[in-house]
Amino acid sequence: MKLGMHRATQDESALLADLRLILGSPQILSDPLELLVYECDAYTLEKKIPSIVVLPNSPFEVAEIVRCCNKHQAPFIPRGAGTNLSGAILPIENAVVISLTRMNQVQQVDLENRRALVEAGCVNIWITNAVRSAGLLYAPDPSSQTACTIGGNVATNSGGPHTLKYGVTTNHVLGLEMVLPDGEIVWLGTTLEGGEETGGLDLRGAVIGSEGMFGIVTRVVVNLSQIPQSWRTLLGVFASVDDASQAVSDIIASGIVPAALEMMDQLITQAVEAAYHFGFPLDAGALLIVELDGLEEGLEQQAMEVERLCKANRATEVRRARTDKERADLWKCRKRAFGAIGRLSPNFLTQDGVVPRSKLPEIMRFIQHTSAEFGLRIPNVFHAGDGNIHPLILYDESNPDEVKRAVQAGNRILERCLELGGSVSGEHGIGVEKADFMEKQFSQPDLDAMRSLRRMFDPLHRCNPHKMFPNGKRCMDFAPRRQISV
Repeated sequence: MKLGMHRATQDESALLADLRLILGSPQILSDPLELLVYECDAYTLEKKIPSIVVLPNSPFEVAEIVRCCNKHQAPFIPRGAGTNLSGAILPIENAVVISLTRMNQVQQVDLENRRALVEAGCVNIWITNAVRSAGLLYAPDPSSQTACTIGGNVATNSGGPHTLKYGVTTNHVLGLEMVLPDGEIVWLGTTLEGGEETGGLDLRGAVIGSEGMFGIVTRVVVNLSQIPQSWRTLLGVFASVDDASQAVSDIIASGIVPAALEMMDQLITQAVEAAYHFGFPLDAGALLIVELDGLEEGLEQQAMEVERLCKANRATEVRRARTDKERADLWKCRKRAFGAIGRLSPNFLTQDGVVPRSKLPEIMRFIQHTSAEFGLRIPNVFHAGDGNIHPLILYDESNPDEVKRAVQAGNRILERCLELGGSVSGEHGIGVEKADFMEKQFSQPDLDAMRSLRRMFDPLHRCNPHKMFPNGKRCMDFAPRRQISV
């Protein structure tokens, strides 16, 4: 496939010259081959090479960059590690990409009040690593936590396996610093010192999940949680996804709230086992990972009840992690499941629908039907406790017909999630991938209210334009490398 390289226009050359007055040359990327790295995030179906990438070292440099972009009427896009799965950071309109990966420090830790001040480019797991010796952790744990950044987590309100019990990003972000689209630096919510904005709207909460359209988050105060005293980690082996799904419902109905309830179907289990050699049974129709945590007192009783409920739903076996290493290895397999897909297919499209837990068997049967209808394999690994599904639609991007069928299959699954009373996204966001679904999930007055709030922050729509809302421009409107016809 021939790559279309971006060539700077006269206006972009003037912008580049002004950016060089703000930043040193090592902080600016403008060579086409260097820019190629930034053409997409983990949603690879749509790609666009940015005009310029800048690598600021401080919030003040971010603010100067934004003011410079405004001077030249150039759109700008905040970017972290690029692990997002919905095209939320695609550089549409030859935008300037503001990469925050150099702003990656845990700047301060307040052990007494259990909170930390971190830069937006700080990798999620680094926070826990910095405070683990004090018996603390940062609870939200996306599967990409060894790579994804806190700024990106804020943008999409990321979740993860253990957020069933502990909540998603918004439950653990106390405050944040943000560069507004006009270049002003503001603080929203609680500071590390405990000061808070007084009265008014919860703008901190409004920014979390706004996918970078309200401004560029530069620093975040996160809440730290105590490491649980003890764990019980169980692996239920089932002949079918239906049986495992019913076990999920029964566990929650019993009053037990596990820290995590994760499911893998047979196809993904086989790929994970081939990659990481944990010892998963390859003939299992579904595996259910159940983790309980908290005080040691009473934890064993809960574990025994979970075992009983799994066996009542025809689990053929219920294993336990016997050591900390075995538990860590089990979670490593689960969180690296997406990486194992390379053994099955050159490309995959990850969906992120949500259904009520009681509808899990129905949506899984629908996914199986969709797989057969479109002639594509669709393994599944997902947050069963939340009803947050992640079907992985396998395809080969060198085959245009497979690309088309993959998109159609993904759309069909998301439509079914809405029909079952769910949502088109649980944690990956909308980006460009699912923008057209917003009109199906929300009423026009709801969308008008969202757009109005966006205009309050960014009236000129220069900050991460053409994301989330329907009828916006897509990459295919800006000389794409590939046009997807569905």
